[in-house]
Amino acid sequence: MLRIFTVLFIALTIVSCKEEESINGYIINGAIDSSIDNRKIKIMKLEENQEVLIDSATILKGKVTLKGQVENPDIYYINIDGISGNMPIVVENKKMTITFYKDSLLKSNIKGSKENDILRSYFDDSEVLRTKNAQFGQQFRVAKESNDSLRMKEIRLEFDKMMEASNKKHIDLIKSNTNLIISAAILENMLRSKQITAKETEDIYNTFTEQVLTSNFGKNIKELLAVSSTDVGNIAPNFSAPNPEGKSISLNDIKGKVTIIDFWAAWCGPCRKENPNVVKVYEKYHDKGLEIIGVSLDGTPAQKDAKAAWIEAIEKDKLTWHQVSNLSFFNDPIAKAYNIQAIPATFILDRNGTIVAKNLRGEALESKIAELLN
Repeated sequence: MLRIFTVLFIALTIVSCKEEESINGYIINGAIDSSIDNRKIKIMKLEENQEVLIDSATILKGKVTLKGQVENPDIYYINIDGISGNMPIVVENKKMTITFYKDSLLKSNIKGSKENDILRSYFDDSEVLRTKNAQFGQQFRVAKESNDSLRMKEIRLEFDKMMEASNKKHIDLIKSNTNLIISAAILENMLRSKQITAKETEDIYNTFTEQVLTSNFGKNIKELLAVSSTDVGNIAPNFSAPNPEGKSISLNDIKGKVTIIDFWAAWCGPCRKENPNVVKVYEKYHDKGLEIIGVSLDGTPAQKDAKAAWIEAIEKDKLTWHQVSNLSFFNDPIAKAYNIQAIPATFILDRNGTIVAKNLRGEALESKIAELLN
């Protein structure tokens, strides 16, 4: 089925212009049809799904000036009382001018801002893609109703080719402007909508300037990469922690032809119920190259002696493979690195340490291990 292309609407603020001018904040000079006189124009920001007013001014004789200061460049939007819609803009401490169009704020013309030049280009591209996507969708439905599988395949290929060209254009744009926060905004959007891999994103992210890295978009990308690092297809992040005897064991120390990382805890009922199956799989495939490292999330405040409970569970459930724990409950740094929100949780690695499957249990777990080792 034809996948739907989704463009996340990005709201941005003001950038501007003359390098020779030194100002302490932003200055936005705007012009609009004088029929809009005496209405308020506002700079807004969304914070936790709430609109926050940043600045406002009254339009007089078709002119308006907004002045203020922002701590860092960020994404905002402008709206005008009585006018539908809003205008995304990148605001930073520079001077810029805007010609507002009362019939379509989105089409307003911003000058003196490279950030907003790129935003406009990206927005225009997105509009074209939305239109083409709708056309492809209609063509695909017609072909499907006619049972024309050949035409359906052609449409998919045409769509994929269009998306590939679009993604390349945007990636090239980002790489050419690694000092602009709009580049991070676009990169975040592409990562969230699966238009770029985590590895490609990380390579670009590492070329950003400090200002971009510390922007809200830079921080968002960093968080997304931390989660994406444990997606199927990525190399499993190495880690180390103490075993029950206090010796530090790392993932890289014990990896086999196939390795299971098993997040569990003595207090976790579903984990304890799954343990007999894991024992069976280990006993059947260990001699063929299977290794397991258990990562216990014991350490809940309800446990009087977390370490004792952990060791007792290991012995009772006959878990003879490697076991490690920081006894820090869900605050365990390994759990955070692997974005563990619930247990049991498993990661299956191939001989290269690549994650090939996640969260398999029972017959599904044994079937995957058999596939990898037989």
